Amino acid sequence: MAIGAFGIGMTEFVSMGLLPGIAGDLLQPLYEARQEDAIAQAGILISLYALGVVIGAPTIAAFVARFPRRRVMVILVAALLVTNALTFVAPTFETMAATRLLSGLPHGAFFGMSTVIASEILGPKRRGWGVAMVMSGLTVANVVGVPGGTFLGQHFGWRAAYVVVAMVFALALVMCWLFIPHHGGDRTRSFLAEFGVFRIPQVWMTLLLGAVGFGAFFSIYSYISTLMTEAAGGPEWAVPIALMSIGLGMVVGNIIGGRLADLSVKKTIVIGLTLVGLASGGVAVASSWPVALAAALFVFGALSQTAVPGIQLRLLDVSGPYQAIGAALNHSALNIGNSVGAALGGVVIAAGLGYAAPAWLGIVMSFAGVGIALASFAMDKRRAPVAV
Repeated sequence: MAIGAFGIGMTEFVSMGLLPGIAGDLLQPLYEARQEDAIAQAGILISLYALGVVIGAPTIAAFVARFPRRRVMVILVAALLVTNALTFVAPTFETMAATRLLSGLPHGAFFGMSTVIASEILGPKRRGWGVAMVMSGLTVANVVGVPGGTFLGQHFGWRAAYVVVAMVFALALVMCWLFIPHHGGDRTRSFLAEFGVFRIPQVWMTLLLGAVGFGAFFSIYSYISTLMTEAAGGPEWAVPIALMSIGLGMVVGNIIGGRLADLSVKKTIVIGLTLVGLASGGVAVASSWPVALAAALFVFGALSQTAVPGIQLRLLDVSGPYQAIGAALNHSALNIGNSVGAALGGVVIAAGLGYAAPAWLGIVMSFAGVGIALASFAMDKRRAPVAV
């Protein structure tokens, strides 16, 4: 499952570094006329993937809840393999846009089902570690897969990166078939009944804290390039170093967050998001010096990831009998946070507040997430059991 998560992390983020190559190939007339417009149009591919995640997470998770889990996981990975294979053979921009939307659809359901399976395999006392093990593939992808895929795409054509992605999913398909334990499924569940998860107020609160609190991460991650080159005055070759720095931090933070979530889900979320706010301030302060910025981004990456396993387990805890769809919805919330954080980061830059402004924005968003978390936990003390 971690291998599949690696493939998802690679396919989701490698497009960002390959947009010029994609635009030059599939939007050639526009690229030759005005390069900036072609790259901007190619950027819709990233949005379409995120849209696929938001749409696919609840719908697919609800549909597959009644089926045997190993079969579901194999089908989901097979779908990721096929859609990414279609991406690297896409002859036109329109067909590639369709494949990117389709590639995003299984994303949330994959992580939701993986979370449930990993939690059950390791038991109630090691659920956080199970989630962290699955998510480790996503974090390692940011250190190895995305830079490596970008390098391949820049030197051998953008399609080469997606060939590698498809190969990763082919390996994950075999591994899921061999090693995921048999589970008979639950034939009593139905597609429409699964949407009962949306009748639980705490699910909405947890999704909101994930979208807002983790939006702080994307408000900075989306503008790493301008932070390094414009705010810090660093050279362009320092941008990959900054990306690798935050990626390494994410790997460390994911491991720590998994261990902490096994001790206390609630404390991990509150302390994690609080530290993200402080780390955002550290990035803002360090943004005038390239070396200091790279170090601050490592710390920021580590602290931002500590809360993620806790948020995932919180959704499992509040989703009642709808755990698979609840866990899948976490990735819809995180992708909404991706969009909101990136959009608000652009707003504060456009407002003339400087290229370090997204880091200051991260402080606001992370502490807003803390407030939502505390309100959610207060509701626990007075809520009545939910009828299902």
